[in-house]
Amino acid sequence: MIDFATLIEILDSTVRLGTPLLFACLAGLFSERAGIFDIGLEGKMLAAAFLAGAVAAVTGSAWLGTLAGIGGSLIFAAIHGFASITFRGNQLISGVALNFLASGMTILLGQYWFGLGGRTPALIAGGRFEAITLPFADALAPIPVIGRLYSDLLSGHSALVYIGFACVPASAFLLYRTRFGLRLRAVGENPAAVDTAGISVTGIRYAAVAICGVLCGLAGAYLALGLAAGFGKEMTAGRGFIALAALIFAKWRPWYALGATMLFGFLEAVGNRFPKIEIGFISVPSQFMQALPYILTVVILAGFVGKATPPRAGGEPYVKER
Repeated sequence: MIDFATLIEILDSTVRLGTPLLFACLAGLFSERAGIFDIGLEGKMLAAAFLAGAVAAVTGSAWLGTLAGIGGSLIFAAIHGFASITFRGNQLISGVALNFLASGMTILLGQYWFGLGGRTPALIAGGRFEAITLPFADALAPIPVIGRLYSDLLSGHSALVYIGFACVPASAFLLYRTRFGLRLRAVGENPAAVDTAGISVTGIRYAAVAICGVLCGLAGAYLALGLAAGFGKEMTAGRGFIALAALIFAKWRPWYALGATMLFGFLEAVGNRFPKIEIGFISVPSQFMQALPYILTVVILAGFVGKATPPRAGGEPYVKER
């Protein structure tokens, strides 16, 4: 049996591991709701993580590193926007190309700048985000259950974790309670009707791609400056694709995205906590436990792609009728 203290540790790890997935999932949500499929989430995250780690290592500032990561992700988002919106290219091919570009570029520049085999120097205090203790966390810690939940689970995370969770209601409000959100969702469903109303389909789609770039930048920055202490080769480890699977599982809705990404984070946390499980005569190998999030990705893609309905105009370039 798992005791309460162990459960709290697993849930705490779930929050930390699920945060980059949450950022990336929300990023894909905005892009795909506007009709732009983005396989390049992985590449944007990787580029952002590298630039965030590099700038933070040089300047000693985690916030400057975060801004650099967002800037790098926005550049990749602009490339994807030009290819998919302006030049009406294949959105999937554009995203895959960005993934390859980020994979090679980060290693090449990392070796050229720092000579550490594609890694950035290890970050010290100030160069990475420190844990934040919420008010009254220490005073409430002795209280059974509620105090432990507040002091050990809700408190003690970095700033980007709290920003990530705040992005969920903010995204829901923006999509469902504002005129911009209505137009963005309409562009993903029927861009011709939006164009007939005198609204720029191109402008809305570029705005969605830019939001996607900012959120991917935050995801990458968190990987390098919050979850780790610097950039490492291919450190995204497929999280961009896991975020896409979570997006399908969440049916392109912000609150569902929170649940889906935390589910993936929970599986990864369990795999890290229990690298090997023995049930009677059955021994579950560590490789299986570590592969749980990726196995779930395949299961979701195989079982939910046909059931989840994406935006109707998704993946299709819009050609203005004359």
